[in-house]
Amino acid sequence: MTATATANAGTFSSEDVLAAVMKSVDDDKAEDIVQIDLRGRSDVADYMVICSGRSSRQVAAISEKLVDRLKQDLRIISKIEGKETGDWVLIDAGDVIVHVFRPEVREFYQLEKMWLPGSAHRGA
Repeated sequence: MTATATANAGTFSSEDVLAAVMKSVDDDKAEDIVQIDLRGRSDVADYMVICSGRSSRQVAAISEKLVDRLKQDLRIISKIEGKETGDWVLIDAGDVIVHVFRPEVREFYQLEKMWLPGSAHRGA
């Protein structure tokens, strides 16, 4: 778990954090949600979640609500980058890294292609 997560977060598994992330982004109507299992492939995190919002405003809202929910529900203090522009927001929730994109930005960077080989599961 990265240093951005609090000591209390140790009581939750990476699967618990992943489930909370998936529920939050789904509740906020994120689109094209993909979860990628990084276990054994990266020391940075166990899972990566990639999703899209329809506008910069929605990307920022999805990200902000996710950070708030993780803090309230799991006591995880997440690091968030990029919320000001709303094109691509990165949320580091310890064992789960979340990328929230505007569709055009997501298409340009194509993060899934770097990490996908046989490990992605499409969500909502």
